[in-house]
Amino acid sequence: MPERLTEMLMDTWTPLIILWITVLPSIYMAPMNQSQVLPSGSSTGLKRLNEEQRVLHRSKRGWVWNQMFVLEEFSGPEPILVGRLHTDLDPGSSKIKYILSGDGAGTIFVINDKTGDIHAMKRLDREEKAEYTLTAQAVDRDTNQPLEPPSEFIIKVQDINDNPPEFVEGPYHATVPEMSVVGTFVTKVTATDADDPVYGNSAKLVYSILEGQPYFSIEPHTAIIKTALPNMDREAKEEYFVVIQAKDMGGHMGGLSGTTTVTITLTDVNDNPPKFAQSLYHFSVMEDVALGEPIGRVKANDLDIGENAKSSYDIIEGDGMDIFEITTDAQTQDGIIRVRKPLDFETKKSYTLKVEAANIHIDPRFLSGGPFKDTATVKIVVEDADEPPVFSSPTYLLEVHENAALNSVLGQVTAHDPDASSSPIRFSIDRHTDLERQFNINAEDGKITLATPLDRETSTWHNITIVATETRNHSQVSRVPVAIKVLDVNDNAPEFASEHEAFLCENGKPGQVIQIVSAIDKDDPKNGHYFLYSLLPEMVNNPNFTIKKNEDNTLSILAKHSGFSRQKQEVYLLPIVISDSGTPPMSSTSTLTIRVCGCSSDGIVQSCNVEAYVLPIGLSMGALIAILACIILLLVIVVLFVTLRRHKNEPLIIKDDEDVRENIIRYDDEGGGEEDTEAFDIATLQNPDGINGFLPRKDIKPDLQFMPRQGLAPVPNGVDVDEFINVRLHEADNDPTAPPYDSIQIYGYEGKGSAAGSLSSLESSTSDSDQNFDYLSEWGPRFKRLGELYSVGESDKET
Repeated sequence: MPERLTEMLMDTWTPLIILWITVLPSIYMAPMNQSQVLPSGSSTGLKRLNEEQRVLHRSKRGWVWNQMFVLEEFSGPEPILVGRLHTDLDPGSSKIKYILSGDGAGTIFVINDKTGDIHAMKRLDREEKAEYTLTAQAVDRDTNQPLEPPSEFIIKVQDINDNPPEFVEGPYHATVPEMSVVGTFVTKVTATDADDPVYGNSAKLVYSILEGQPYFSIEPHTAIIKTALPNMDREAKEEYFVVIQAKDMGGHMGGLSGTTTVTITLTDVNDNPPKFAQSLYHFSVMEDVALGEPIGRVKANDLDIGENAKSSYDIIEGDGMDIFEITTDAQTQDGIIRVRKPLDFETKKSYTLKVEAANIHIDPRFLSGGPFKDTATVKIVVEDADEPPVFSSPTYLLEVHENAALNSVLGQVTAHDPDASSSPIRFSIDRHTDLERQFNINAEDGKITLATPLDRETSTWHNITIVATETRNHSQVSRVPVAIKVLDVNDNAPEFASEHEAFLCENGKPGQVIQIVSAIDKDDPKNGHYFLYSLLPEMVNNPNFTIKKNEDNTLSILAKHSGFSRQKQEVYLLPIVISDSGTPPMSSTSTLTIRVCGCSSDGIVQSCNVEAYVLPIGLSMGALIAILACIILLLVIVVLFVTLRRHKNEPLIIKDDEDVRENIIRYDDEGGGEEDTEAFDIATLQNPDGINGFLPRKDIKPDLQFMPRQGLAPVPNGVDVDEFINVRLHEADNDPTAPPYDSIQIYGYEGKGSAAGSLSSLESSTSDSDQNFDYLSEWGPRFKRLGELYSVGESDKET
């Protein structure tokens, strides 16, 4: 307590002592210290003043000002005297006036215009502003005329220790690996002091630890924190709370201080091996457990964390190393024991394993402490389970001939109960695999018998499923596939591969091959098919044909002679016997039809009926019918053609025959000439009213005859044809019962695309230039006659 009181008194009186030492001498000794208040060029005060009184005019300034100082944070009942301004021109009278301008002039600093004394009116803070630049000038009081040029000087605020150190970046957090050696770097802290670092010791800081010893230490001047104790164990204590102090004045008594906290966390290193929670584990498992199913977990605890705590498990000893396996759970770090192979209670009832847990990531620095692994013993007891029956084979293959007798035994399946109780087994057929119920099975001994006849040609394979069920527990069921192959029996006779019909030319030669035939057999002998061909016994000496066996198992039919005639006999029938090589052999008789035909010199068949042959002599009934049908067909075509032609020539307009000039509509439409490469534009024939969607006219003759159109009466032959056509065109366009187009409407468009112009004479009355047909003589001989006709017409017109 006395030490604390002494420190408090020193903190209070120290600024006053400094103030007394620095300020009071400048105040009370100002009249004697002319370097502060008088010009620096004056060494003696009064003597210089007397000399200046005799010299009334000077050509240069009479002073050079030095810096002035004022202590910050000083306050008293009266303003603080900072310093005094004085010029060599001042004789001591009141004719000189001192003026002060610049930073804080008139507010912070006030000058006595008569004496030149400068006072600080306010309490100053160096941390806010460290110095002030002011300008002093001496002027004549009466005229305000400057006596000398203005002089600039600086007032500096002297620092006092009024700001404690501050840790701007605090509080701090740092980490250091556990088990570190003494002096391991942890972190560095930094404190700042707002006081003047170049004046005194107000900003000279010294660091120390208030809390956190003896675990950590700090460098007093660099503020570097280091470990102070060796082998600090994270598992014992992970986090430390350290208080750091920064004190100014070089750490001496009376200085100000600030504190911050540093939270230091020890990071983990792999310095602990895994350890099983128990040395012996017991597990039990049913013998019918599925492969890969977990049966138990073991756990090796590790005091480390993260990667340092990861372990791998292995089975290193035991009588079930090939039956079981152990894997690591990545989430919980447990060792999971699983079944690799099927278990059998009747064969082995228990297993003993030795498992090992070892760290994955090893730190070599701690290997001297021992191996980072641990072992434990695992005992596994297999419990009996009611297992389904077991067949003696996973699949069965049976063979049976297709002519096997009903109820004959095809084969047998066997199964047994693997349990110690050995329940009897009953067999059955899954009827979903034998929908036609072709097979049966003896429920007691598993013998499979034939229920319906088999035909290899219909189905060669039959796949059924046999079900074995325990009589004491019907839920215990096993299934096995049985494949039954039907063996071939020679029960099908060979026959022609297709219906053959041979053609024999009348002009054929003896020994000529008429037809090559082949045979097929539905049976499938092991050594392949071999057929024997022969004629019927009564046809062996056939005078017309003979047969020849080919090497490719086919038969050639040959003609014995030439001179066959359709008139004599049109068709020959040749029975052929085909036998196979089976046991017993099967045979069949097939008849080949041979038709006599008329052929060309190259042997190409042209006609194969006798009617065609007798046509030059007399027509048969079939020929007459064919000719009559052709005639009727031609007549129908002619009638249809005439009808269409007549329909095409009918006028599209119901015209009045009163004026023969209207026959002009019978003219065919002309094209645009040789240069017309576009299709006919139907748009020129459309009714203008149809553009707006209104198409009143029809393609058929109206049901009711419309009244004669009100038009111009028949006119004499001298009426202009162009005017007549325009009138008729107008009537047709406005007639709702007229056809969709007529020839009259297109005369105004014809011939526009031809270099020769139009060949029509309808516009001959409108232009004489269009009637010059001299160019027709240049078109060649085909147009010569046409040119002569039109040339004559022109000459007659001129005459």
